[in-house]
Amino acid sequence: MNITTVINYLNKERGYNISADYYDNIIVWWDWWKGYYKPFHSFKEIVGDGTVIDRKLYTLKMAKKVCEDWASILLNEKTEIIIDDKSSSLFVLGKEEEAGGVLNDNLFWTKANELVEKAFYSGTGAFVLRFNKVKLLGNKVTGDSNSSIRIEYLPAINIIPLTVKQGQIIDVAFVSEVLNRGEKFIYIETHILESDGYVITNQYFKEDASGESLTECSLPEGMLKSFRTGENVPLFSIIKPNIVNNIDEYIGLGTSVYANAIDNLEGVDLAYNNFNRDFKLGGKKVFLNESLTQRDSEGKVITPDDVAQQLFVRFGDEFIDKDGKNNLIHEFNPSLRVAENKDGIQGQLDYLSFKCGLGTKHYQFNAGNIVTATQYMGDKQELIQNASKHYINIKDALKSLVCSILWVGKTILNQPVNPDALVTITFDDSYVIDKESERIRDQQEVRDGLKQKWEYRVKWYGEDEEKAKEMVVQESNDGLFGGGE
Repeated sequence: MNITTVINYLNKERGYNISADYYDNIIVWWDWWKGYYKPFHSFKEIVGDGTVIDRKLYTLKMAKKVCEDWASILLNEKTEIIIDDKSSSLFVLGKEEEAGGVLNDNLFWTKANELVEKAFYSGTGAFVLRFNKVKLLGNKVTGDSNSSIRIEYLPAINIIPLTVKQGQIIDVAFVSEVLNRGEKFIYIETHILESDGYVITNQYFKEDASGESLTECSLPEGMLKSFRTGENVPLFSIIKPNIVNNIDEYIGLGTSVYANAIDNLEGVDLAYNNFNRDFKLGGKKVFLNESLTQRDSEGKVITPDDVAQQLFVRFGDEFIDKDGKNNLIHEFNPSLRVAENKDGIQGQLDYLSFKCGLGTKHYQFNAGNIVTATQYMGDKQELIQNASKHYINIKDALKSLVCSILWVGKTILNQPVNPDALVTITFDDSYVIDKESERIRDQQEVRDGLKQKWEYRVKWYGEDEEKAKEMVVQESNDGLFGGGE
C-alpha cells in the first residue's frame, strides 16, 4: 500500500490539502522496528581482488525491544477496566469466569498490547469500531440481536488526520490493505464530524502495479457505503506516546518513542556488529611451510590434517632461522576483545534506554552484580516518571474506547447499557513502585500514630475492616509492629 497515493486521491476527490511528507518518518521508524534500515545496515566491501561484496551489519533489533518493553509496562494482564454499571460491565467485559463481552470477543488484551507496541514505534495507534450485520434505517444504522462490534487496531501508517483541533484528531481517514477471497484491496474509511454528528463512509479500491493510482471497486456484500451516527461520539480512539512531536506538532499524529534516538540505535548496532565481526575474524590462523603440504593428482594442496599425516621427513637445517625458531608452522591467535566490546555495547545501550525514557540502567548484562532494592528503585526513577506520564494517554484512550462501545451498545445495538456509566482504569504499578519500601513506610506510619493497625492489615493482608480490627485486638503488645497499642 502506497500511503502517498491514498493521500493524493483524498486531496483530488475531496478537496483536501494533506501532505504525505510526515509518513516518510513513519516508514523509517517502521524499518528500525523491523530491524533492518537499508541505508544504514547495508554496505559494500571490496576484497583483495577488487570484487565488491554486499554486506549487512549485525543488529540487536533494539527498536522493537524498546517498544515491547513499553507495551509490557503500560498495558498488561493486570490493567483493569472498571465500569460502575453491572449490565454495562457485562456488555463490555463479559463475566470473568465465562469471558464474553465486546473486549474479549475482539481479543482485546492481546491486540491492545500489540497496538501500544506499534503506537510506540509509529507514533500513533487507533482503536476503530466497526459493525457486523447492521442495516440502514433511513440514513442511520441500526442492529439487532445478531449484530456485533468489531475492533480494528491500526498503527500510524494507516491513519490520515483530516481535521485536528487542539492536538486532537476530529476528522480522520483509516486506510488498510484487505485480502478478500484472495484479492487485495485498499480500504478507505472516513469519519467526518458534521453538525448533526459523524458521517462514516466506506470505499474499496484496487491499486495498480506501480502503486500510483486507485480504481474504485464494489463494496463487499453487507458493507454500508455510508451512514450517519447522529451524535458527535467518535467511533475511534487515538493512542500516542506522551511525547511532544518535534517534527510536526500540528499534524495530529504522534512521534515514535525512539524518533530522537536513531543515532543511539545506530551506535548499538555498530558496537554489536564489531563484537560479532571480532568473533568471525578472530579464529585461530595456522600458517604452514609449503614443505608440510602435499598435492593431489589435480595439483590441489593437501594439508597434514586433511590426511591425518604425522610423519614428515626434512633435509638440512633450512627450516630453522638464525634464532633457532622453527619456521615450519606459525600460529596466530587474534584478540577477540570480548571485554572491550561488551563495554562498548553496554555503553550504547545505556544511551539508548536513556533517550527512550527507560532510564540508563534498564538494559544491564551484569547479572553477577547485586544491588539493593533502594538502589534499584533509585536507578528506575526516570522510568517511573515517564511511565506515569504515558499512563495519562493510555487511560484517556481506553476510557474513550469504552465510552464509544457503550454508546454503540445503547444507540445502535439496543442493549441495556448506560453510555454515561463511570469508567475507571487502573494500571499495574508494581513494576514502577517499590512495594517493599511502601510497606516499610506504612509500618513506620503505624508506629508514629499516623495510621491505624487495622488500616495496615486491610491494605497488606486483604482483610475487611471488621476482620482487621478483630485481629488487632488479639495481637499482643509485642505483635507485628512492636510496642503498645
